[in-house]
Amino acid sequence: MCEVLSVTFYRAVFTEFLATSIYVFFGLGSVLRWPSALPTILQISITFNLAAATVVQIAWHVSGAHVNPAVTMAFLLGSHISLGRAACYMVAQLAGGIAGAATLYGVTPAEVQGSLGINTSLCHPFPQVRSNITSGQAVAVELILTFQLVLCYFASTDRHRNANSPAISIGISVALGHLIGIYFTGCSMNPARSFGPAVIVNKFTVHWIFWVGPMTGAILASVIYNDCHALPISPDLPVGWGLRLCPSPAPPPLPPAHSSTVPGSRV
Repeated sequence: MCEVLSVTFYRAVFTEFLATSIYVFFGLGSVLRWPSALPTILQISITFNLAAATVVQIAWHVSGAHVNPAVTMAFLLGSHISLGRAACYMVAQLAGGIAGAATLYGVTPAEVQGSLGINTSLCHPFPQVRSNITSGQAVAVELILTFQLVLCYFASTDRHRNANSPAISIGISVALGHLIGIYFTGCSMNPARSFGPAVIVNKFTVHWIFWVGPMTGAILASVIYNDCHALPISPDLPVGWGLRLCPSPAPPPLPPAHSSTVPGSRV
């Protein structure tokens, strides 16, 4: 827990708050129902795509750019971050979601605010794609959407395979989820994105779906990626800190070093 005493730790936590605020503000902004230009599925998907890519580029080198409690849960279970860091990240992300939604609500005319893009499965925010899917179907959809997103996060941020910024790939994954998910649930894949506007408009109808679905999908993705790809556990965490079915074996010890100096010779 000594990491909580460092300035870099709190800088990372604040970055998660700021990045989530930006993501929610711009993402929900694309959902607003302006009379002269109603939102389209493609417009919303591209906006969330660009918002995700932007905040990942901003936060990746500081906090890891989770910007999503489901992603943080997945990284915790994969033993990539500590429990204390994960808890602080999640609190910051939820606070950021509220801040982003509140800012958008405050600068938007009342006649345009609507439901502020809250996620619902039984009363869809987009009339042109209204659906009557069941809560169980909605959970399954959110699970699948978040599953692919978290797999993309792991693959894109894997320091053993990729040293470049994951902004583009994660943005594409977010867009992919929205292109399909909007038809079913409005597409969350992120509890903070759903929690923020729900708090501001005080509407929590079937809100639990957007916790159960994404969190379950994230857990499955963490188990599958970390076991199938056999990523080594972070050396800073004890073995067993996260959920791993088949931990990677320890690397073999290095052979003893031999001196290259010939005995009796002068340097």
